[in-house]
Amino acid sequence: MATKHEQILRYIDGLPIGEKISVRQIAKAMSVSEGTAYRAIKEAENKGYVSTIERVGTIRIERKKKENIEKLTFAEVVNIVDGQVLGGRTGLHKTLKQFVIGAMKLEAMMRYTDADSLLIVGNRTQAHELALKAGAAVLITGGFDTEEHVKKLADELELPIISSSYDTFTTATMINRAIYDQLIKKEIILVEDILTPLTDTYYLKTSDKVSTWHELNQQTTHSRYPVVDLNLKIQGMVTSKDILGQDKETGIDKIMTKHPMTVTGKTSVASAAHMMVWEGIEMLPVSDDSSRLEGIISRQDVLKALQMAQRQPQVGETIDDLVTNQMEVLTEKSKGDAIFSLEVTPQMTNHLGTISYGVFTTIVSDAANRVLRGYKKGDLVVENMTIYFIKPVQMESRLEIYPKILEVGRKFGKVDVEVFNEGILVGKAMMMCQLIDRQ
Repeated sequence: MATKHEQILRYIDGLPIGEKISVRQIAKAMSVSEGTAYRAIKEAENKGYVSTIERVGTIRIERKKKENIEKLTFAEVVNIVDGQVLGGRTGLHKTLKQFVIGAMKLEAMMRYTDADSLLIVGNRTQAHELALKAGAAVLITGGFDTEEHVKKLADELELPIISSSYDTFTTATMINRAIYDQLIKKEIILVEDILTPLTDTYYLKTSDKVSTWHELNQQTTHSRYPVVDLNLKIQGMVTSKDILGQDKETGIDKIMTKHPMTVTGKTSVASAAHMMVWEGIEMLPVSDDSSRLEGIISRQDVLKALQMAQRQPQVGETIDDLVTNQMEVLTEKSKGDAIFSLEVTPQMTNHLGTISYGVFTTIVSDAANRVLRGYKKGDLVVENMTIYFIKPVQMESRLEIYPKILEVGRKFGKVDVEVFNEGILVGKAMMMCQLIDRQ
């Protein structure tokens, strides 16, 4: 039997896209207290069913597919540009395909403005009207208003008309930045992207006996299973080590490892990999916010996903990408023995005009990563690092990075990195790295 909370979530999920909701309305529709309704709306927001937008309210939105994440909704645009909705509120859930800057004659502007576009323009009422008729939403810059008949037209066509106090250049830059940030998020692989779903997951119940483990083991050849209660809440993990020497009639709940490590769907695959390497775990259960089993991820799934991610072309560049892309190999003597070079650009400096600590950390980590790969075909996770900043490095300086492997084993590597500028030692790092095997 579903709880009231779950019933409300189903009700919200079933509402049409674009529907505006409130705590009072949900409480009345579902005959629950306003406190219960409020908690369910917050949960719905976490799950991506609804979005709460300042000056707009809470509206039912379409859950964004990861491959479409670069598409912004008009509601998100309102938030980005601190906008005010003048009309067409019911169309806020729609996504924009492109934006057009209206800095040209009216006829030329209309040639570029088509359905699902967003026209960014000043106080040109005729342009507002023609854009709406072409199926585009309108963003008026400079804090200007528009005429009443245009607002009515926006309401009829369900196309938002938004006003922002920022100028045209600033609003376009803000929207561009938001799309760029979403592209970077798109590249971060989450557990939910690779998990084996519950329907394909084998698990045991706390009421099962050791004999059930043997049956599942023969059927699947797997030896590790999550253990759940009647409500599918994760209670433990059981492996072949726990089963060894146990009577077939012994209850699983007596021998399982209680309070196992779990991840959620929103955990990044990189974090899950670190956890699995650090703890020596081959499989992790995936839970929802109520600790219910949603599926599992295996070490193999995680490594495959990390390898795939490395082969993908970079779309949105992070600060790490900007730094490491500029590192060049100066000389490569032999396996695991190379010298790297990098010029300190203005972007890499702090307010004093010297290299920032974060950039220096990225440089030494990347140099260690590259030389260790010469020894070991795999990925690494930095376990700990000690850095000495010996001399400040000015912008436009040319750095030479000398990584040296001190020790490399099956599971770890120790690397010493020295950084020089014009033959003078400016920084040094010592790091211990966990190695992730690709087998």
